[in-house]
Amino acid sequence: MTPLFARKALLVNGWQEDVRLSIDAGRIVAIDTACRPQGDETIAGIVIPGLCNAHSHAFQRALAGHTEYRGPAEKDNFWTWRQLMYQLAARIDANALQNIARQLYVEMVSSGYTTVVEFHYLHRQPGDRALTDAMLKALIKAADDAGIRMTYVPILYERAGFGDKPLSPEQERFAASLDEFTAHYQQAATLINGPHSLAIGAHSLRAVSADSLERIAEIATSDGVPLHIHIAEQQREVDECMGAYHARPVYWLMDNFDVNSQWCLVHATHMDDEELERVAKSGAVVCLCPSTEANLGDGLFRLQPYLQNDGRIAIGSDSHVTVNPFEELRWLEYGQRLAAQERNVAAVRMRNTGRSLYELAATGGAIAAGDPAGGRLEVGARADLVVLDDHSPMLVGHDADSLLDALVFSGFTLPIDRVMVDGNWKVLDGRHTCVELARQKFAETIGRLNWNEMAAP
Repeated sequence: MTPLFARKALLVNGWQEDVRLSIDAGRIVAIDTACRPQGDETIAGIVIPGLCNAHSHAFQRALAGHTEYRGPAEKDNFWTWRQLMYQLAARIDANALQNIARQLYVEMVSSGYTTVVEFHYLHRQPGDRALTDAMLKALIKAADDAGIRMTYVPILYERAGFGDKPLSPEQERFAASLDEFTAHYQQAATLINGPHSLAIGAHSLRAVSADSLERIAEIATSDGVPLHIHIAEQQREVDECMGAYHARPVYWLMDNFDVNSQWCLVHATHMDDEELERVAKSGAVVCLCPSTEANLGDGLFRLQPYLQNDGRIAIGSDSHVTVNPFEELRWLEYGQRLAAQERNVAAVRMRNTGRSLYELAATGGAIAAGDPAGGRLEVGARADLVVLDDHSPMLVGHDADSLLDALVFSGFTLPIDRVMVDGNWKVLDGRHTCVELARQKFAETIGRLNWNEMAAP
């Protein structure tokens, strides 16, 4: 039994002071309030639930900062960025993936993420035709080293575009037949053990056939696992879907599938009013990745009407141009403010914007990871928590109403003192226990990849 005394904690019934959390076997087994600290307890300042990073392509951490120049094309956009991403992907083997993912996951835990949903389509080793489990094992080892809980989402990638467009040479490594893919999913189920979990997904409507998506949906339903898919990220995708299916992507999906709370729709940037309302009413989670969506020029999700329709959201760092959940939430709100020329746009269900965003992301992210009861501090919940330094200048002078507003909208160094995942401390005194190994192996791997040979400006 691990006792933790918090001077302040965000519980399901709101902020409470002088809280004792009793933790056993990775779960919160008792919560007492109005307590006094005892001699054997860890004393914490402010305790909040850990967050889920609901959309990650781990290997792309090695790409951050390497695509910020205009290429020879007249217009630089998502599709030109994708070619550079393909060049990196071609060089990533299992050893490189493990070292890149370990560094990334250490950064996630250090920033307050306690769970990551790994949306993974890099299934083969370079040069291999067979789909093996080497890349999956690399991700599991990286997650174990960093101490983050991973929801592994194997992704089907069949074609280059609508109309069964043939794959480019760069995409061949991502591809799998439906039989190969389902066999990999079944193999993954034998390798994924607690605290990790398994989900399933399709890359996008353009990359899988309707029949294959139907099979994936059947598996998700029968196994009771989340189903993740990119959708309506780019206007070009919307236009091509209209040409192929005579319907907008989200509209077509909602008409042809039972989209419900098991589904996580990633980005869903380009939705009309009807699509937005239907997704909100379905119970599905929309995973928003504001830093990546801004970096790639995707567009802005219309957050306020979605929340007004009781829509669920999660956040993800996607391509990892930043690995900071509070920055993701800040820019989610700031994008809305710039578009609407208003302030506090996300404060739909409660008065304070920071707390509203945080609690929405915590509960929605847990659902996307397959843990509908997660994202909160209560008896029976996983002991995934973040300890904030209540002496930090960022937080001094703030009361319960504005603490999370300060955390989200004060863009300073994060005041994270400790992070616990599954009852185990992974960050102590602001430093991850695996930081040195992660940095060393990451640096060695980046040196071997030699980015400058791949794409010089």
